[in-house]
Amino acid sequence: MLKTHYDGLSSSQVEESKKKYGTNSLSEMETETFWDKLKENFQDPIIKILVVALIIDVAFYFFDQVEWFEPLGIAIAVLIATLVGTYSEYSNEQSFQKLQEEASRIKCKVYRNGNIGEIFINDIVKGDLILVQTGDKIPIDGVLVDGHVSVDQSVLNGESKEAEKHIPKEDYKYEDGNSDFLDESKIFRGTVVVEGEAIVEAKTIGDSSFYGQLAKELQAEDRESPLKVKLGHLADGISKFGYIGGSLIAASFMFKKIVLNSMAAGTPIAAYFSNIPQAVNDLVTAIILAIIIIVVAVPEGLPMMIAMVLSLNMKKLLKDNILVRKLIGIETAGSLNILFSDKTGTITKGLLEVILFCDGENNQYDSYNNVPGKLNRMMDLSIAENTSAVLNIQDDGTYKVLGGNSTERALLKFASEKVIDYDLETVDNIPFNSKDKFSATQVKGEYNLTLVKGAPEKIIEACTTYYDKEGNKQAFGKEKLTNINNKINELADRAIRVLAIATSDKPIGEDIFNELTFVGIVGIRDDLREESVQAIGEAMDAGIQVVMITGDRKETAVAIAKEAGLIKNDTDIVLTSNELKELSDEKLKKMIPNIRVIARALPTDKSRLVKLAQDLDLVVGMTGDGVNDSPALKKADVGFAMGSGTEVAKEAGDIVILDDNFNSIAKTVLYGRTIYNSIRKFIVYQLTVNVGAILIAFIGPFIGVDLPLSMTQMLWVNLVMDTLAALSFGGEAALKKYMKEKPKSRKEAIINKDMWSSILINGGLVATLSVLFLKLDVFRNIFRIGPTGKEDIYFLTGFFSFFIFLNVFNMFNARTVELNLFEHIRDNKGFLKVVGVIVVVQIIMAYIGGDILRTAGLTLREWLIITALALIIIPVDLIRKAIRNAMRAKA
Repeated sequence: MLKTHYDGLSSSQVEESKKKYGTNSLSEMETETFWDKLKENFQDPIIKILVVALIIDVAFYFFDQVEWFEPLGIAIAVLIATLVGTYSEYSNEQSFQKLQEEASRIKCKVYRNGNIGEIFINDIVKGDLILVQTGDKIPIDGVLVDGHVSVDQSVLNGESKEAEKHIPKEDYKYEDGNSDFLDESKIFRGTVVVEGEAIVEAKTIGDSSFYGQLAKELQAEDRESPLKVKLGHLADGISKFGYIGGSLIAASFMFKKIVLNSMAAGTPIAAYFSNIPQAVNDLVTAIILAIIIIVVAVPEGLPMMIAMVLSLNMKKLLKDNILVRKLIGIETAGSLNILFSDKTGTITKGLLEVILFCDGENNQYDSYNNVPGKLNRMMDLSIAENTSAVLNIQDDGTYKVLGGNSTERALLKFASEKVIDYDLETVDNIPFNSKDKFSATQVKGEYNLTLVKGAPEKIIEACTTYYDKEGNKQAFGKEKLTNINNKINELADRAIRVLAIATSDKPIGEDIFNELTFVGIVGIRDDLREESVQAIGEAMDAGIQVVMITGDRKETAVAIAKEAGLIKNDTDIVLTSNELKELSDEKLKKMIPNIRVIARALPTDKSRLVKLAQDLDLVVGMTGDGVNDSPALKKADVGFAMGSGTEVAKEAGDIVILDDNFNSIAKTVLYGRTIYNSIRKFIVYQLTVNVGAILIAFIGPFIGVDLPLSMTQMLWVNLVMDTLAALSFGGEAALKKYMKEKPKSRKEAIINKDMWSSILINGGLVATLSVLFLKLDVFRNIFRIGPTGKEDIYFLTGFFSFFIFLNVFNMFNARTVELNLFEHIRDNKGFLKVVGVIVVVQIIMAYIGGDILRTAGLTLREWLIITALALIIIPVDLIRKAIRNAMRAKA
């Protein structure tokens, strides 16, 4: 029994300790402010290019070379693209932090000024005496000064077995920073009291605790996501193309003015430079052309589209119990090559259940009530009286099982099918510990026995007799022992954990393991989640290597892995932590592609596996719930923290799986792949627009049209149209067929051959049709002649609208690689609406655009002809797709 009274620290001692050592609060994880996130988004390579173009454009504005709305348009594109993503990620992070703060407001029972009271965990100081009881989470690192407890240290060391903690001996020396979990006198922050109660003295608090130090390790730099890597390469290529293309177009423009025009006029080239004002004006025009090319080359809408599509899908995922903390984590999930997954609660239900009892004659009973007569009573006695769990009977006759660990609760729940009131007194007991692998309780009264339960290998070999169905003792011969051991092996192969139950006539203190009487074995199972088996199959079909990491013994882990569909052939590798330790990094790297299970795993194994998989350039996912999982969650490309896990694990993860279900992880992968495909569709659409616009800008001066599309019209195309298109492609449905695709390599370019084919052919078609439109009289004659000084206004409006409509219809081509352009179009309800809005807005702007957009209103006949001509792009792309399909079929 605990001493009933402790004085604890006085108020003055608390203040003195606080000044000297601080409080028990942990330093907040370094979270980015809104401005930090905004600054980071400005590091996007595409945004950088736009900023350069904006600076140049602003400079020209001050020299009266461009209109005010041109730099304003670029500025709006930059701000929208950065602010949308920044706000979405920041608001989600703030909501998460608020939830975490509320969850961490834990109160602890502390002795102070001669009384015991409750204070918040952060207010504990070094030297405080804290009362801890069953179910409490330890708030500090310290030592016991009274009592004894059994604690679950799995959140720190991954070991599921409880550890006994006792008052230290007189010569015990407490060491700060000592993380020896086998130390029976030291207790650690974050561990949970499974049984008993004790008074603990706070020795190490706050950041100095082992828990606090582990949390600090999570401040490591994140590895760039696959999408950022791919977009970085794309931006580099586009910027080079833009700068080189802009320079070449400026040079070709000046070559035309200086050389070709001089030759056509029959004047010497030197005469051109005699007219300095004209030469300067031409040079400025050439530079403006170069800027147009750079601005057009850069897909302004892409960063904005990515921010929008991630934000939209974040909300969809939340409805499926998936909380996204970092938006980029969704897309990264879609690129996973390998996923290291916990077993308990993720692949399995995490609910232990006794499913059978087997007696000394190898008779199996599948329920409590099927166990006959007096044997039933002996089984019930052994379970109900030798336990750390408590059966709490309610007023309505129902019951709750409280206390103990999950195994104890499962056993007591099994026995509580028929509550028996024994006339007994408990004399002594030995709690379960991982070293001895058994627990024992001595009782007297109706029965005078010592009840024993624990690991079969510990108990069965010591049994000389067994109870038959009538409760009589019979000789437990070699044959029966062999039969029981065979049964245990059979159950292990079925992923059923086994505990043995026996009795002894000897009291605790004597050798109770001399001549035990066998009661039976119980089979305990943590069933697979049915939906997880299907989800694992989908993940494997998607080319994702799933590796189950568990603390179970190898045989049980293999049985579960086979049932889950993880192990299918002889080449699949199962390793234990000890076997892992014996392997060099280079040898382990060669084995990683075939590894399916890691049994008896330690936290260090997880971090090592993540690092080596990343060394192989794989995109790595990791699931976890404990503090011990946090470093691996942080290091992984995408960390899936379980909703039932610790606060530190959730801080380390990119995505929180609120229902702890593998099926939710598979959904995240599907959404990630959907997002990646949506981004690709948008890139095809926008780069087609850009290629067409650049070619027109390049060809224009040579066909007598210096600015076929004005700077403002270019920005209108790249900003307004692309913003709306981002919404349309961002709403694409999550199709199961995406889970049949192979994972994308980090090194793989975001634009593949088929995409280039679409971009170049359709971009070239847009440019060709535009040139024909500009040069052939048959098209010019469609439109009325405008007023004096603006004779071409209707024709140029027609061309601008024709260019827009061409690209609007190309949206149908870009949204699917199939010949059926309307495939799943109903699943993206916003697509047709956006197309309609773009068309309507373009028609309206033709009437009100005026000098800013260089437009004027057209007649119905003119609109109908433009629309019909623009539809040409659809059959042309269908022919391209048909040829591609035919070539693939031949290959």
